[in-house]
Amino acid sequence: MNYLKKTFAVSLVALAIAGCTTEKQEPYPVSEQAPTEEQAKMAYALGASVGTFVGTNLDEQDKMEFVLDRQQVIAGFVDSLKAESKLTEEETEQLLTTMQQQFNELKSSKLGAASVAEGDAYRAENANKEGVMVTESGLQYEILQEGEEGGKQPTAEDIVEVHYEGTLVDGTVFDSSIERGQPAVFPLNRVIPGWTEGVQLMSVGDKFRFVIPPELAYGDREVGGGAIPPKSTLIFEVELIDVKEQPAENAQPEAAAEIEAEG
Repeated sequence: MNYLKKTFAVSLVALAIAGCTTEKQEPYPVSEQAPTEEQAKMAYALGASVGTFVGTNLDEQDKMEFVLDRQQVIAGFVDSLKAESKLTEEETEQLLTTMQQQFNELKSSKLGAASVAEGDAYRAENANKEGVMVTESGLQYEILQEGEEGGKQPTAEDIVEVHYEGTLVDGTVFDSSIERGQPAVFPLNRVIPGWTEGVQLMSVGDKFRFVIPPELAYGDREVGGGAIPPKSTLIFEVELIDVKEQPAENAQPEAAAEIEAEG
């Protein structure tokens, strides 16, 4: 088992020390006073760090109704410390992998169902607002600002420069070039489908508001470390600053800039 997996295995057990309290006497003693000697403090700090990490993980699992028997977590921890584990390293690694897969699937299903319900309701209401147009694909857009007449309009193969801000339907900002103070430059065919379709409707100087259904965004994916839950409807306000010239055919293409959540 590699170091990270071994750390995770030990961490999963940490709640044993950090979070299990009952009305009965504790099966494993907990110190009543803070340690005073440096090495004792180091030992305590190690346990506290592991306990905090595992406590957070197990609490998250509990929220998704993926509940582990915490006394078994304690037993596995203590047995391993005594070199008396009832499982081989191979069994432990396989079980941890299976556990993580099952939890991820459950989390995606639960969060996705909530996102679908919220997104469907939001798009249904937004589609009826004055000035909102809906394309055949389901992309919704609203013109917030128009640039000068005759402004260049991009194609899917063009490189565009934009300022944008992305939010969830509850208003949570997950990404913003405006906050970073730096416009984004990227090939228009290298981003989510809702962007590729929507920005082609714009001319330089325009500012649009897009409401993008999950099938034109990230679909079942969880993005940005959970900043964008699975099956999320996304809202972007986008200002098209410029359409760049195509690079020479034999030139190296610029790095693609995927519009991702940055927390």
